[in-house]
Amino acid sequence: MSKISVLNMAGKKVSDIELNDSIFSIEPNMSAVHLVVVGYLANQRQGTQSTKTRSEVSGGGKKPWRQKGTGRARQGSTRSPQWYHGGIALGPKPRTYGISINKKVRRLAMKSALSSKVAADEMIVLDKIALDAIKTQEMVKTLAAINAGKKVLVVLPENNEIIYKSTRNIEGAKVCTVNTLNVYDILNCNSLVVAQDAVAKIEEVFA
Repeated sequence: MSKISVLNMAGKKVSDIELNDSIFSIEPNMSAVHLVVVGYLANQRQGTQSTKTRSEVSGGGKKPWRQKGTGRARQGSTRSPQWYHGGIALGPKPRTYGISINKKVRRLAMKSALSSKVAADEMIVLDKIALDAIKTQEMVKTLAAINAGKKVLVVLPENNEIIYKSTRNIEGAKVCTVNTLNVYDILNCNSLVVAQDAVAKIEEVFA
């Protein structure tokens, strides 16, 4: 098993922990990672766009003019697509863009993303992530002490409102729990800051 240093919130090393090689030291499968990221981004789309067809636009019940004898093209409704205020032909309708990803592929992509962070030395483990009160400045000091990058993902074992509110105003920083951790957020950060308890929980879930 590979080892990684455990720091405190002041940036000082306090111990080492062993990481499960089947989760944090595999050969990244970029094909699985790409598939899961594409699926994640597709699932973020609301798909609420909508246009009205000629049958949904109000009005247009009366034939504009008689069929023959006027010299003009025959028309049955003023709500045909070629008319001003007419319906839209072949316009977008509400739909889902969601993509279903196989569970094994999702797990492989998560392990690949975590392994790539460890290999790039971009994963930082803290013995604990806790504050007595909501203080954004304290979180800024902590991130500076551990040399976190501009974009930071803080992973907690469970919801912590104090940490969440202390971090949400920091540009580039995001907080999540183990059960909301996803491949896109892992790859999208410069530093993955994980609480030691969260590491154990990740290993429990994905081992």
